[in-house]
Amino acid sequence: MWLSRIGISRAGGGLLFFATCFLSGALEAQPSNGYVFFAPGGVTCCHNTSMTLQFGVGGEAVLWKGIGAGAELSALGLRQYFSDTVMGVFSPNGYYHFRHEENIKADPFVTGGYSLLFRTGHANFANFGGGMTYWFHSHLGARFELRDQINTMGTIGHFWGVRFGLAFH
Repeated sequence: MWLSRIGISRAGGGLLFFATCFLSGALEAQPSNGYVFFAPGGVTCCHNTSMTLQFGVGGEAVLWKGIGAGAELSALGLRQYFSDTVMGVFSPNGYYHFRHEENIKADPFVTGGYSLLFRTGHANFANFGGGMTYWFHSHLGARFELRDQINTMGTIGHFWGVRFGLAFH
């Protein structure tokens, strides 16, 4: 299967449940925002690229002077065979926001962290990206982001996407 070519092996998903419960409690006590997104993109491996679709939800807490922590859960699969190839992605990340003042409209950021891809097995990836949230209302904004998830163990594979979404306080 194409997932085994980029290092997805067999294992359970208990880590996902534990990490989601642990991180959601930690984020609840901080100033935070949540988001939903849709991301057309691709998987590039072995000199080939196939189109992917990803959608998910996430949350983030700004901890101190633009530094934040967050987590997201999403579904990712090949566009043409989405139901046959869909897998889960759990990503705890660090964030840095370039603007620190309150009541800003444009909020550019960079992010990076870990991604756990899972289906009947799992794979460990690193991720990085950047984007901007434009707050057109005090509680609602439009989010745009470029994100790459890369596996450097064995065959190098990239799951990259252009994310469009909504952010909310």
